[in-house]
Amino acid sequence: MLDFKKNPVRIVLGLVITLVFIGHAAKIYQFTFLEQLDSIIYDARLRFTMPGTVDNRIVIVDIDEKSLAEEGRWPWSRNRLALLVDKLFDRYSAAIAGFDMVFADKDESSGLLVLEDLSQKQFKDDPQFQAALARVRPQLEYDQIFAASLKKHPVLLGYYFTNEEVAGKYVAVNTLPSPVLPAGSFPGKGIQFVTWDGYGANLSELQQAASGAGHINPIYDAADGVNRRVPMLAKYKDAYYEPLSLAMVRALLGFPKVEPGYATDPLLRMGLGAKDFSRLEFLKVGPLRIPVDENVAALVPYRGRQGSFKYVSATDVLNDRLDPAELKDKIVLIGTTAPGLKDLRSTPVGRAFPGVEIHANLIAGMLDGNIKEKPPYVRGAEVVLLVFAGIGLTLLMPLLSPIRWGLFTLIVLLFVLTTNIVAWHYGNLVLPMASVLLLILGLFALNMSYGYFKESRIKRQFADLFGQYVPPELVDKMSEDPKRYSMEGKSQELSVLFSDVRDFTSISEGLEPKELAAFVNEYLTTMTHIIRAHRGTLDKYIGDAIMAFWGAPVNDPDHPRNAVISALEMQATARQLREQFKARGWPEIRLGVGINTGVMVVGDMGSAVRKAYTVMGDSVNLASRLEGLCKEYGADIIVSEMTKDVVSGIVYRELDQVRVKGKDEPVLIYEPLGYEGQVDEVVLDELTLFQRVLKLYRAQNWDLAELQLINLRKMAPTAHLYQLFLERIKKLRTNPPKPGWTGVWVYETK
Repeated sequence: MLDFKKNPVRIVLGLVITLVFIGHAAKIYQFTFLEQLDSIIYDARLRFTMPGTVDNRIVIVDIDEKSLAEEGRWPWSRNRLALLVDKLFDRYSAAIAGFDMVFADKDESSGLLVLEDLSQKQFKDDPQFQAALARVRPQLEYDQIFAASLKKHPVLLGYYFTNEEVAGKYVAVNTLPSPVLPAGSFPGKGIQFVTWDGYGANLSELQQAASGAGHINPIYDAADGVNRRVPMLAKYKDAYYEPLSLAMVRALLGFPKVEPGYATDPLLRMGLGAKDFSRLEFLKVGPLRIPVDENVAALVPYRGRQGSFKYVSATDVLNDRLDPAELKDKIVLIGTTAPGLKDLRSTPVGRAFPGVEIHANLIAGMLDGNIKEKPPYVRGAEVVLLVFAGIGLTLLMPLLSPIRWGLFTLIVLLFVLTTNIVAWHYGNLVLPMASVLLLILGLFALNMSYGYFKESRIKRQFADLFGQYVPPELVDKMSEDPKRYSMEGKSQELSVLFSDVRDFTSISEGLEPKELAAFVNEYLTTMTHIIRAHRGTLDKYIGDAIMAFWGAPVNDPDHPRNAVISALEMQATARQLREQFKARGWPEIRLGVGINTGVMVVGDMGSAVRKAYTVMGDSVNLASRLEGLCKEYGADIIVSEMTKDVVSGIVYRELDQVRVKGKDEPVLIYEPLGYEGQVDEVVLDELTLFQRVLKLYRAQNWDLAELQLINLRKMAPTAHLYQLFLERIKKLRTNPPKPGWTGVWVYETK
């Protein structure tokens, strides 16, 4: 019998965990990490099961680096593209072609505008010039030449949707082709279409001449930015537009209608009236059935990594270097893999995958009917599975011995995995796995670990757990009320410090191994004492580098101040160590220190083999970048504006406004020089002058900024900071910044 009174904590915890996962599956709330894990599992299944063969039905005419080298930089003139189209069909007998690009601007490369201007001015009364211009004009109207070529052949164009705004209005370039389904096609259905408010389309004369067009927009998953799906119907102003891949498939089939397909299984419709049921599951296109998800998007059926379709260089097509049989009756996609043309995307099979090959995979998948299905009802299936697995395992936990419980958990895991694999392989169905797997493993971990936590061991465990990170006095305080503290990961505002010995490689090369060990041990011990004296938590040593943070595990409202004070004291102590080390024949030691304050994740993190109480997140990365910038600015310490703004009583030098690698927003950086009232007047005068330099520099007043910097160089000839800005100004004079520049300096390296 199940004794609830004997096992209430385990049962309640199990049910709570189950409810948490059910809430995620039911979309009451969302856990990003579960979405990411599901994506990782999906990608792994895809890579493991994809055929990895080359589909010879589709050929990609590649505007590659070879083509750019031989034909000139992109964009090419439209008469050249017209020749490419004519070659594809007249010489190589392609079945159909699609351009994975947009021709939104007129081609004025022929020089016709210049000639027409001359005909209106200098040669207005010259009949010979006018007659000659009339004869050559048709040869110079490149857009018309290209349009004429498109009209002769089955060619489709690409266009794109966007939510970009210009001057308060959404972008709307040229005219869209007709939608594949008109407005009002889905009344009252509540379908979550991917929706855009602007677009960039082709020139009207080109679009009218082409056989059709499709959008080239992918969907980038919010969790990781990977392209796994493409919207089969994109919504714009209540009308619905198809992608280039679907447009080409329809063209091959003679342009059949696109018909929505709804769920018909009575079990899936249970409890829903026929009028209210709106689960769009597929699109019917002639004989083809194209499955779609809740956003009416199709999963891209990647055949393999880049190269799953034959590539031919565009310049080889133009110069008749191919055997006509290579393109005869082929589906041709014209795109680019040249890195400079920016059509590379992150996908499950490659982080720099050509966008044109995504279209190719979709075309092949539609024709073969092997696009994986992820219909809206899989969410319901996930909820049902979580309910049965979670409640069943929770209630069985107290009844089984650890060995039997482990075996039972393994059986349930194997059942879930087998069901998922069978659905994937035989039903082309994508079932979510992350939440179910983590629920089962979580309940297993809860049951296995529950008996090992005894109240009598908590204080000793705290001392063992935190003693290596925080000062003994803080461990004693934590042991007084251990329930308040945990090593579990949480998000919290903390301050983090990175320090590094400058030119440590040279130092290590100049010392014998025993001397180097003594050198490093003495340095690290001294600096660690300073950090601990100011309530800091030692995170780790990375060779000669130190990482520490303030504010956890024991809350410290003054964590930014304690971090800055520690850095100042570390630099003062380093100056003393230089004299001591010099007396022992060791090299001089100089530090760079970076500090940032912000929200970060703190907790026990790592692997099953080894874990550490540490901090992670963008705020931590920024502190590391600031430490790396010390050498760039000749500064001993660099703190972010987030730290500086909450630590008063310190004299700061504003250094710059920078955007570091891995961070989108710029940040002001400062160098703390000492306590107020303890900094020399000469240094304060330099600060005032340099603040003026920054204002002039950001206003692009290069001459006055340079003059002030020269004066500062005279005051402090060895200061690297002033030389840095003199060199920058020299570069910016030669290569002026773009309009709207506010003085932000971008660092592309760590």
